[in-house]
Amino acid sequence: MLKRFFSYYKPHLKLFTLDMLCALIVAVCNLFYPKITGNIIDIYVPEGRLDLVLIWSGVLLGIYVVKALLNYVIQYWGHVMGVRIQGDMRRDFFNHLQRLPLSYFDENKTGTIMSRIINDLFEISELAHHGPEDLFLSLISLVGALVMVALINPWLALITLAIVPLMCWFAVIQRRRQKQAFADMRKETGEINAQVESSVSGIRVSRAYTATNHELKKFEVANKRFQTARGKAYKQMGIFHSGMGLFADILYLVGLCAGGVFLFYKQIDGGQFTTYVLYITMIISPIRTLTAIFESIQNGMTGFARFTEIMDMPAEKDDEDAIDVDKLEGNIAFEHVTFHYNDAKKGLVLNDVSFQVDAGKTIALVGPSGGGKTTMCHLIPRFYELAGGKITIDGLDITKISRFSLRKNIGIVQQDVFLFGGSIRDNIAYGNVDATDEEILQASKRANIHEFVMSLSDGYDTEVGERGVKLSGGQKQRISIARAFLKNPPILILDEATSALDNVTEMQIQESLAELSKGRTTIVVAHRLSTIKNADEIMVVTKNGIEEKGTHQQLMAIENGIYADLYERQFKDA
Repeated sequence: MLKRFFSYYKPHLKLFTLDMLCALIVAVCNLFYPKITGNIIDIYVPEGRLDLVLIWSGVLLGIYVVKALLNYVIQYWGHVMGVRIQGDMRRDFFNHLQRLPLSYFDENKTGTIMSRIINDLFEISELAHHGPEDLFLSLISLVGALVMVALINPWLALITLAIVPLMCWFAVIQRRRQKQAFADMRKETGEINAQVESSVSGIRVSRAYTATNHELKKFEVANKRFQTARGKAYKQMGIFHSGMGLFADILYLVGLCAGGVFLFYKQIDGGQFTTYVLYITMIISPIRTLTAIFESIQNGMTGFARFTEIMDMPAEKDDEDAIDVDKLEGNIAFEHVTFHYNDAKKGLVLNDVSFQVDAGKTIALVGPSGGGKTTMCHLIPRFYELAGGKITIDGLDITKISRFSLRKNIGIVQQDVFLFGGSIRDNIAYGNVDATDEEILQASKRANIHEFVMSLSDGYDTEVGERGVKLSGGQKQRISIARAFLKNPPILILDEATSALDNVTEMQIQESLAELSKGRTTIVVAHRLSTIKNADEIMVVTKNGIEEKGTHQQLMAIENGIYADLYERQFKDA
């Protein structure tokens, strides 16, 4: 994992080298103060050399100025490097996220994903900057101080060094315990983010059903779990910090006692004793630094583990022999298609389904919920992989067509229209991001939304709000239809496109959909049977598969037929 982590430093090697070089010079500068102090006590003052005291004091001042400049570089450019590495990781993460199969999003909460891309990557950024720099600075200071102590007296260096392995052993043991605690904390952070995201998105529903207290209780449960997990993480961190602090104090005490004994037996003089004590402080300082940054290291590495967990998930891939196609005609065939979602224990959604749609024809899928109508629509653009059988378009197996060119030939208008934050123009242009303003205008007119847009003060620049909250259902649906007009695909999927609308709006939208369907292979999923009476073929889909198919007249003529029964139930009052 470390090799993978440090691979992100490659594009920023110059900044990393600058950061490490500055840290090295700062560490070396720190070694001067104890030595100069010892010389002043042992040499310059006894010899009456006030000039040397002043000269070396000036040298120290110069060193401190240089340190200040170097620390500025470390703080500013080091953080810039960390942010750039974070940006690279976020880019890779988002790019991979865009290519993950839809099954991943079926099984993972939006808030959890957001937690990984924001919280985890921030912690990684902090580690990317402070981790190597502080470790390097501490190591140089530690080794440098031990070398200087050895030059004073090798035995003092060995006594000092004897404490360090115990500290390392304690740190390794505690790291293992902290790793699990911080992983649990990250998981609960994602869960509470998901809870907040869900509650905010559904705020209108909770207000409408006066369920505010219910939402508060759900949040409190998630919040308590988060507090417990974070408390356990901080408990382990507290043990680590207090233990390392105790070892640092013991090291200082041992150094003080050992130096005092050596001074008593005249193995060292007063200046050397002072120098030794100051170097002991320098040894303790990097140990305290390592203790302080351990939380950052633990947070960052836990975050990076969660980052790599998603990055290692297999993305959608085209078959090796997949080809790009230009414009498909739209002859669709299901040949013995079998499908189930990831949890096969829940049973098959589709079992040995076969049918054909000729180019330019309209086929309607009707029947009770749970029969697999929407699933069949999702399989055509290859949102999910089949468990058996195959789907062909113009005689080509869709697995032999690149996903990009396959989906380029398919337009989808769904019941639940999703609008992105931005303007009406931006959302219509999603059908063709390279479209001109004139093309967007024509698509809007064909979708019968142009007049409404022009009645707004900002026209096509009007902001739609989060998920299109500022627009009505019919207006959002017309924007999605305009998108489809702009895309101009040969294959069109209408997945209950009007079922959430009132009757008047539905009739208006139907005119736009009829215009949109002309000359295209159209698959319509509908519960309102009045909308599909004129389809070239209607298929009744149940959990048992396709039970009936034919035109409206043919299906109505079937005695005790499923379609006839559904139709009569819907229109019995009329």
